[in-house]
Amino acid sequence: MKCILLADVKGLGKKDDIVEVNDGYARNFLLKKKLACEATADNMNKNKLKKGSEAEHARRVLEEAKANGKLLDGKTVKLEVKTGEGGRLYGAVTAMDVAEAIKKAGFEVDKKNIDIKNPIKSCGTYEVTAKLHTKVSVKVNVEVVAAE
Repeated sequence: MKCILLADVKGLGKKDDIVEVNDGYARNFLLKKKLACEATADNMNKNKLKKGSEAEHARRVLEEAKANGKLLDGKTVKLEVKTGEGGRLYGAVTAMDVAEAIKKAGFEVDKKNIDIKNPIKSCGTYEVTAKLHTKVSVKVNVEVVAAE
């Protein structure tokens, strides 16, 4: 029996794959646990339309990330932090601090997607990498200044 997988099944295939399995396995396991549906013409068409809409959504997300990347690339964000003698910081500037500064500049970046090569522990200008999408990453300059 041909089935369309509704979820990943170990040893069988990934979600939305069309697989050929024994009738008993399909009826007693896959269909009963809602891991698959029969590969009728109607279900095949729904699957095709769903894949098309997912591909279109992924394309739009990538285009939006590229557009935001062009605006954000090379931009300088300013961080005011408390400092001690000689411009040394109390602690270090974290990815969360950089994400908040970028958010204030009008861009949404998750703190997990910010890569700081070396710890920022003194005032100055540093370059960090922000990943907006799996295929889009940009360099952002972070200017660390002493708070008044």
